[in-house]
Amino acid sequence: MKQERFPSNGKTVQKEDFLPKDSRINGGSNGSDETNSLPGVPGPQSASDHPEDGGKLIVVTAPLTEAIDHAGYFIQMGMASMPIWMEFVLNSKYPNWRNVEYNEDGSARYMPAGARLVEASLLRYYSPDDIASCYPDDLDKFIGPNTRVVAVSTHNPLGVTFAAGVYTSIFGSSKQPINSHYARLMFEKIKSSPYRENFKVIVGGSGGWQITQTRSFEELGVDCVVEGRSESADTMELFRKAIEGEELPREIEVKHPTDRNSILFPDKRTTFGVVEMTTGCGRRCQFCVPDLNPQIDLPKENIMRAVRANVAEGNKQISLATEDMFIWGQVHTDTPFYFPNREALLDLYSDIVNTPGVEQHVLSHCTIAPAVVDPVLIKKLSDLLLPKSPLHLPRLSTHPEKKILSPLIGLETGSVRIGKRIMPSKGVPFSIEDWPSVLLEGLRILNENNWFPVMTLIVGSPDEADDDVRDTLDLVYEMERRKLFAFLVPSVFTPLHDTRMEHKEGVTETRQLSPLQWQLMMKCWKLNLRPGQYSWWGPTAWRAGSIGMWLYKLRRINGPNFTWPLWMFSSAISEKNLARMGKIYIGKPLVTKTRKELIASLKPHHLQYLREDCGDLPEGYRAGARTIKVSHALPVLS
Repeated sequence: MKQERFPSNGKTVQKEDFLPKDSRINGGSNGSDETNSLPGVPGPQSASDHPEDGGKLIVVTAPLTEAIDHAGYFIQMGMASMPIWMEFVLNSKYPNWRNVEYNEDGSARYMPAGARLVEASLLRYYSPDDIASCYPDDLDKFIGPNTRVVAVSTHNPLGVTFAAGVYTSIFGSSKQPINSHYARLMFEKIKSSPYRENFKVIVGGSGGWQITQTRSFEELGVDCVVEGRSESADTMELFRKAIEGEELPREIEVKHPTDRNSILFPDKRTTFGVVEMTTGCGRRCQFCVPDLNPQIDLPKENIMRAVRANVAEGNKQISLATEDMFIWGQVHTDTPFYFPNREALLDLYSDIVNTPGVEQHVLSHCTIAPAVVDPVLIKKLSDLLLPKSPLHLPRLSTHPEKKILSPLIGLETGSVRIGKRIMPSKGVPFSIEDWPSVLLEGLRILNENNWFPVMTLIVGSPDEADDDVRDTLDLVYEMERRKLFAFLVPSVFTPLHDTRMEHKEGVTETRQLSPLQWQLMMKCWKLNLRPGQYSWWGPTAWRAGSIGMWLYKLRRINGPNFTWPLWMFSSAISEKNLARMGKIYIGKPLVTKTRKELIASLKPHHLQYLREDCGDLPEGYRAGARTIKVSHALPVLS
């Protein structure tokens, strides 16, 4: 009999110790119709009432909107923020978005990376025959009298997120995002199962906190919410208890691995080919949940093994999951993590995009300061990654095929005052005092290399004053003035669970937004739409539609502060005229530092980590030199 080492306490256990005493170890039917209900729980009366094999011991699932593997990240972003009544827009643009692929046994061909990680964690102790991952519509095929756990991975079950909170509120009538609607359908299906009393529902993923904060356990039929990773021994102990029919805590926080070799990699296909690259970030922004995790960059050989596993199961796209791609290869080295390891990054991404079968690659999250630190890295990554990018932006891209790279980057605010309070290390190695300069210079470098990022902004953060909003508007107008472009996504402040700002209060709904805050939001979306308006009639149609929606619904939903920003957004009245009327604020031109000036502002001991081929070094300074006198009143390095 195979023995396993249970990781929590080093105790040697038998694999059967994790299974209920009345459960079939291999999960398959022996040809009989007998059932394995928990004591005191009656089972169905006939074999036709349950799956032929009695159901799987553990069933893993996720909302359909989080499991789909086509149409790209943008459809999932839309589903996480648009209200359910606007689903027709996505149905029109992506009529086949509900179509999914299956394995021969009816299980899901692909699942979110978090769900696959649960699978991988469980397979250390349970037979593959005991576990099935399926789409919500197929739960009845796998939940039966043998089922003891239904594990749910979800990132936005109730729509309580930055984007969802604002965009569903803007459009009114239903504040439930599309993603939340489908999550609730999934929970209702689980809750109404005829075998519900036999099994426990355990929820994990980045959205679990929404259930604990709103105390929605009974409403959704959830027994336990896990905050943390499935590799944890505490998580596996929960599954053991559930399988044995023991009571579970309503919520539990489990330990995050601190050793890079303790993090598991699924060997099955993930949605969008997501493969984990790093955990944590290190910049310590007070509103961020992932940055509370240990800063770890994961081994290349593990990443590549997961890439090849995705390709082997038919995935043609790969995306590395990270909070900041630029820290990979530089964590816990002699060089600070905010000076990228160019050679390591190029080596990793080269191997990924050159893996046979990888046809597309999509970037995840990053920060903008590394673009200022090493613009040559950006250029080399562009040369490497653009040919495999599925994203196009014909009006702006200089690539022969008009391809672009579009990672997610946090802009958050243009106010240095707010920046000091909520993200003082956002721009390291540069001072937060220079945040507008870092942002504009970094975006210039990115745009020159066909990177047009999606950039988030926080509107209505605690203690945000009109002057802070004006500072952010100054930055946005300066981007327009310099012909820089990013997809700007403003969101109402949401105090996320476990962050250093979870007890802070800011704007909670769009009716509370000031005229300046509304202007910031509408200005961002006006700039976002400009590259997409190709036809001569497009702007006119958009103008008429915007005003029509305002007259029909939006003026009542969002209050009087929304009126003039909406007219600005529609371009029915020019911004100059609106400013003359005193209805909006036209951002003032900014005087910012160049890259050379930013480099000169670095702390002297940081200069040694700069690359000579990037240029702009202080006169007389040689990169890598430890003892050299530099100009501009910088002290002698020792």
